[in-house]
Amino acid sequence: MKVAITSSGNTLDALVDPRFGRCAYFIIVDTDTMQFKVVENSGAGRQGGAGVNAAQLLIDEGVEVVVSGNVGPNAEQALKSGNVKIVTGVSGTVKDVVEKLKRGEL
Repeated sequence: MKVAITSSGNTLDALVDPRFGRCAYFIIVDTDTMQFKVVENSGAGRQGGAGVNAAQLLIDEGVEVVVSGNVGPNAEQALKSGNVKIVTGVSGTVKDVVEKLKRGEL
């Protein structure tokens, strides 16, 4: 499964960023192989529409699930329209979150 986690850094040991549209990075992880790709959130500094811009970026990447601390209503609507599942209220390291997701704890 292809999962995108909002991250404050560019490694699996980085903390989950509680913000979706304004996070520093998205770490896209293949939960089967644990291979990952770091995508800088180019829209984080936008005046408006950061969440929708981020949602489209992840839809284009083929992400199936987004994990974050919080996702705003416009980004949520955009993700849902792209058939992306959303998991919020998450904290800890990216690696720990992926492991919890794999165990069905999220």
